[in-house]
Amino acid sequence: MVETGVRIILTFPDLLRLIDERSAAFRAAVATAPSLDVQMPTHPDRTLFDHVQHLGMGRRKTAAVVTAGPADGPPEESVWAGGTGAPREREALLAWWAASVEHLVSVLREAGPDRGCWTWWGDSPSPQTSGAWARRQLHEIAVHTYDVQLIEGAPQPIPEQIALDGFDDCQFTLCATTVAWPHEPAVVDYHATEGHSWRLRLSHDGAQVAHLTPATGEDPADASAHGSASDLVLFFYGRIPLESLKFEGDRRVFDQLAAWDPSV
Repeated sequence: MVETGVRIILTFPDLLRLIDERSAAFRAAVATAPSLDVQMPTHPDRTLFDHVQHLGMGRRKTAAVVTAGPADGPPEESVWAGGTGAPREREALLAWWAASVEHLVSVLREAGPDRGCWTWWGDSPSPQTSGAWARRQLHEIAVHTYDVQLIEGAPQPIPEQIALDGFDDCQFTLCATTVAWPHEPAVVDYHATEGHSWRLRLSHDGAQVAHLTPATGEDPADASAHGSASDLVLFFYGRIPLESLKFEGDRRVFDQLAAWDPSV
């Protein structure tokens, strides 16, 4: 792990190692769940089986995207889906999940961090590379591990170094855009208790993100949220409510952000 200013960046080997780690935690949570037919607390339209299959297919699709290299769109489903879906017996399903992630990590390792490839976040500051895909994969698996742990009512916080990098990814990959903000201009600050902060500026120029320092933080924000990096990530993904954080300022800005879809 290397640190640049106030931003923690996980190196490419870190990302691959932690994908394996979170994948194992996901597998363990699935293994102890009471049934594969239980409804997902965070996705009521899915059973646990549906959820594992969805996540596994997503890892296989990403591996195909990275393998394809630069492209105008993702590969056809026939390239990566395999045609049969995931097995329904639990041990076979867990093996299928492990194989899906193993294949993804192998493809990423072979590609290295700098291979150009198609991404859906071309409008953001995040690069269109295999390294950026590795980052996305880690944080998706981390949040969905929390989802599965919720089934038995004992979810674990996202580990600190993953959560800090994960919230950075939330801001720079998922939130930053040149699409015009459709409301009154606003400034939102996010503060992690681990000592890192981000500033989001919303205007007709889009959503612009910066790491908050004493110099950039002199003018007040319209709204701010304080919490652990894990809670900031879980709030961003809609897993916990704003009330789980300490927030100040105009709550409407958070509601507007939650409802905003720049792709529409």
